[in-house]
Amino acid sequence: MSAKGQRARATPGDVVVIHGHRLGEKERLGEILEVFGEPGHEHFRVRWDDGRESVFYPGNDAIIRTRRRRKEVKP
Repeated sequence: MSAKGQRARATPGDVVVIHGHRLGEKERLGEILEVFGEPGHEHFRVRWDDGRESVFYPGNDAIIRTRRRRKEVKP
């Protein structure tokens, strides 16, 4: 969350994690390829770990892991 209490906006390259809903069920991972919608109502084009792509509307069970972004070095 940012200093204003809002989540940082997801960007391409971030990862969606959906934990298993049943005991023993694996979590699903997907790379965000594209972000649509307004802040707070985003949805994503995601490439899942099985290679399929879909448009994904995140729910309470989804976590967005931001990729580590490099800071630009000024000469």
